[in-house]
Amino acid sequence: MPIGKSATKVMRSTVKKKARNQSLNSLAKTNVVKAEKVISSGDVEAAKKSVATAVSILDRAAERGILHANNAARRKGRLVKKLNAIATKAKATPAK
Repeated sequence: MPIGKSATKVMRSTVKKKARNQSLNSLAKTNVVKAEKVISSGDVEAAKKSVATAVSILDRAAERGILHANNAARRKGRLVKKLNAIATKAKATPAK
C-alpha cells in the first residue's frame, strides 16, 4: 500500500486507467475472436463486416496506447490474411 499522499493519488488514478484500458482491451480480444469464428464459418460478407469492426477497435486501442501499434498491426494482418484466404476460395468455387 502507498504511504505518502502523492503515492495514494497515483494509485487511485492508476486503478481508474486500468479499468478503462481493460474494457477496451477486452473488447478488442472479443471482437477478434468473433471475427475468427465468422471467418471459419465461411460467410464472406459477414466476415468482412466482422473483420472491419475488429480492425476499427484494434486501431482505437493502438491509438490510445492500450495496445502497441505493432501488436495491433500484427493482429489486423492475421485477420485480413484469413479473410482473404476464404474470399479467394469463395471466388474459386462459384455458388450453384
